[in-house]
Order: sequence, then structure tokens, then C-alpha cells
Amino acid sequence: MASIHDSLRVKFESTPGCDDAFIERCAEICKTYNISPEDLYFKWEVLVLNRGNAIGGRIIDANTAGAIQQSIQSEVARVALNQMKFKTEPGSARKARGGPSASMLGLGSRITSGAGARVGLIQPKTEEAATPMRAAGVGSSLFTGAGPSRVQFRTLDSGKRSYKYMYEKISERSEALDDRIDEFADLVRKHYGIPDLGDPAASTDDEVTVVGRITLDAEATSSANVKLNESSIFLESSRSMGSGVRVPIRFNPEVKTRGGPKGQAGVGLFPGAIVALQGRNGGGGWFSVNTVLALPPLQSSLVSSPDHGGAFSMMIASGPYTPDAELSYTALQPLLRSLTTQKPAVVLLLGPFIDTSHPRIKSGDVDALPEDIFRERFIEPLQDFLMASPDSLVLLVPSVRDMLTSHAVFPQGPLDPSCHGGDSRIKLLPNPTRFTLNGVSFAASSVDTLFHLRKEELVRRAQEVDSYAIGLSVPAIDTMANLCRHLLQQRSFYPVFPTPLELSHEINLDVSHLDELRLVPESDETAPDVLIVTSRLKHFSKVVDHTVAVNPSFMTKGTCAKLEFAGSGDSSISERIKVEVGKIGELGL
Repeated sequence: MASIHDSLRVKFESTPGCDDAFIERCAEICKTYNISPEDLYFKWEVLVLNRGNAIGGRIIDANTAGAIQQSIQSEVARVALNQMKFKTEPGSARKARGGPSASMLGLGSRITSGAGARVGLIQPKTEEAATPMRAAGVGSSLFTGAGPSRVQFRTLDSGKRSYKYMYEKISERSEALDDRIDEFADLVRKHYGIPDLGDPAASTDDEVTVVGRITLDAEATSSANVKLNESSIFLESSRSMGSGVRVPIRFNPEVKTRGGPKGQAGVGLFPGAIVALQGRNGGGGWFSVNTVLALPPLQSSLVSSPDHGGAFSMMIASGPYTPDAELSYTALQPLLRSLTTQKPAVVLLLGPFIDTSHPRIKSGDVDALPEDIFRERFIEPLQDFLMASPDSLVLLVPSVRDMLTSHAVFPQGPLDPSCHGGDSRIKLLPNPTRFTLNGVSFAASSVDTLFHLRKEELVRRAQEVDSYAIGLSVPAIDTMANLCRHLLQQRSFYPVFPTPLELSHEINLDVSHLDELRLVPESDETAPDVLIVTSRLKHFSKVVDHTVAVNPSFMTKGTCAKLEFAGSGDSSISERIKVEVGKIGELGL
């Protein structure tokens, strides 16, 4: 870098306006795009001539370095497009054997512009670096010289979400559903010290504990207008504990709830919820419930540990990013501008990016390819941000409504590698996703699970027994907090089953891969420090049982979230995380 700085100073020493800040910015451009100071100087000469200025009268100002960077980025995109066209032209294989020269593709050469000045193009150091963008083919990142990130990023995903779907068997679906019941049965047995669990369909005079899945009456499920109620609620056991039989359940007037958070004064139920119930089947054709046992809670990362690194800031936003009336992404622009000024260490963007439900997309009233829209509206502005903040990271999580992915089921694999523009600082994550930043664990999904839960939930009042204080959490009667608590207690990004009929168009749930919807890995009993749940419901940030739950809502509403982590310390993780959610202007961005 020292030699780069020296070479740039020699090139620009006689130019008015040249200072240390300009030299530093140009050095970053050389390092990021892997070009020499001489080539950057040639690029600047072309800019001067194109603007109609005489070489002797050129002056460097605050916008000069940015103009040079923009010119190089445009050239990168143009070369990538040329390579894509070359690869897809008829007879391209023959041309490849004939060997197009580097000058044909505009790489590693200098050409003469119409103004007579030399134009410095990208000079790659290796054959791999000659690919300016992943969209141009394959290979490594052009931006590997950007330097280390401010945060340590680690993914917790298994990598199994990029699977082939529509190949599942009925037996695989039923086994996945049964396994989930059996897993919670073991947790309940160990947590409450219960030697044996009962069968809800078997008549008995003694009170037993049963574990199963809440379901609707089979006749009710065929109607979109029927919601879970006490006259249509059934319990489905697994085949190992009750032959998979569905049994109607009735709550006693004095029903109790045991082991839950203090202040709830009831229990929330919904189709798909795994529950533990105490009562008996007296032979009347139903299971009579005396007590609802709270599911064993996840452990919490109460105190910051040495694994937690330094402080960092993070911006979180979710799509849709453009309103139904247009496809110009005006709602996204304020966020992109704020990134350049705020320079957060991490930017998390959740899809949909190119929304299949957008009216213009559905009607075909669009000329550009989805990949081109994504590159122009997202990748290029994000690369501008990463140029201004080279030690930052960008995390992209798709949506099942994205046109950019062929994996339109949930759980969902990441975007295609060609989508990240060749920059290793742009991470493509699955949906849902789990990762850590400086040791702080995150769980995020772009599916509107909270809204689905809100529509399906039945709250049954009950007397509290052996409840526990929720400490730093919001009051237990908080509706949004309780919806998030369902995800934590059920240990799933999407515990609803089946998907509500009137909302089935929003999610194509792949039941055979329920394991990939785990909120925490199977071997881990620790709740995520931050739970990001995008929803059309009102945006919020709440501490729910020591987990910071965040709903940034949608960018079309103008809202996003700003998170700041204070770094390691003696206090709890939730106390060291500050989140603000609201309009961009309200957040001071």
C-alpha cells in the first residue's frame, strides 16, 4: 500500500486539489479493483476529457474519487455483460477454441478513447481474478483485497436447505411430523421428571400426561372461515405414543397452566403447536384437560462471554422494497443513502427483492430481466457502500416470493452465487438463517410467521401455577411478545401446521424438511440472542425471555431497524444490545 500511495502522489502531485484524503481514497480503489496507480490515472484523464476540460486546467474536488470509482464499476459491469453474451452466442465453443484475446473482452489492456487519451482497464493479477463479476461466469471475488471485516461472521446453517423438492414421499412427511412430537415428548419427560407419558385415546381412571400436536376438526379444516375454537380442537399423538390418533380435547372450567412465564394468565394454542397436557380420558370420547404444562424453555446467554468480540452496528431491512405502483424502488433509496453516511459494520437485507406478487411482475409489464433489476437496484449500490466502508459485510436472505430463486419452498436455500456480484463481503444466506456476529447469535426469516400465528391463535384463560418471573422481558400480556414466545417455546421458525388456507399462497411449506426450520441446532439448547421476524404487523423491538425480538416491517412502509452491540461486558447480552425501529428519518439516518 505504501508504494501505491507513493505512485499516486507522483501522478497527481501537480494537480490542484490533491490532498491526503484523495490519495487514500484512490489507494482503496486500486486495492479493491486490483488496478495499478497508472491505470487509475489514465481513467481520471478520460473523465477530464469527457467533461470537456483541458488537461492543464483540471482540478480535483470532493467528487473526483467517486467519479473515478463509478467509471470503473460501470466498466466492470460492461465487461461482465460482454462475457455473458460471448458465452451464450451460437458457436461460442468454437470461438473459445479460437481464443478471444484479452483485448477483445477489454481485460488487462489499454485502448485509445475517441478523445485520444489512454484508458486504463482492469489488470488482473491471476487468471481467477480476471472474472470481474460472478454474473460473468464463475470464480473468485474481484474484491478480495478489501481487507478484513470489522466483525467475525460465522454461519450456523447446516447447508441442507438447497435440496431438491417435490420428491418427498407421504411417509417422509408423516415421519417428520411424528419426530417433532417425539422430540418434545422426551424434553417434557426429562424437564418435569415424568417416568411415562400416556395415550390420549386410551380410557383411564388415573390422571396422565400426554404430548401431541394441536389440530382442527377434519371437517373444519376444509373451510377457510373456521378458526380454532374449543369445540373444534383436537390433539394428535405420534404413532409411537398413541397410534397417531386424533382425539377431541375439552378444558375443565378450572384448568391451570404450569411452569410458564408469570402474568400470562392463560395459554395460546394454534394448529401445529406441540403441547403437554395433564388430564384423563374417561371414556366419553374426549380427553379432559386439567393442566397445561409449559414446554421446557430454551437456555439464555445471560452474560457476555470472552467469545463476544467488539462493538458493532447493524442495519436491518426487509422487502418488499418497492410499492405496487412502480418498479423504480424509490422506497429503497433513503436506506441506501443512509448506508453510505452511517457505514454500519453489517447490513442485513431480507427478501423479497424482486417480488413475484408485484402487479407489474405478474402482468409481465417489465422489460428488464430479474437479474438485471437486482444488479442495478441492489448489488451495484451495495458495492458502492462497500467501497465507502470496505470492512463492512452485507447479508442477503431470500423470500419464497423472490423471482431470483428457483427454490420457492420453505425452508429455502440461498440465492444463486451469481447474485452477489463477485464480492466476498456479500454473504448469501438461506431462509430461515442462523449466524453469529462477534459471538452474538442471530436467527432470521423473511416469512411472516407472526401474522399467521396471530390469525390462528386461540387464547385460553387458565390459572397460573409454578410460573417464573420473566426478568428483563416485556410484560407477559404483550401480544407481540407472546407471538415471538411461541417461536422460542416451539423452537421453530414456523410452528404452524397446516398453513392457514387463506394464507397458503404466501408459503409453500415443505413438511419433510422440518428439521431445517429449527430455531436452534438440535445439539444446542441456547436461545438466539437476536430473533428477526419480519411481519406486516406493527414494527417493534422487544426483549422476550432474554432474546431481543425485532420486526423491522417492510421497506415499502419506510421502516427499518438499527442495532448496536456494545461489545463484551459483565451485563447480559440483551442489555448490551440496543435496537431502534422506525422510519429512516426518525432513526436519524
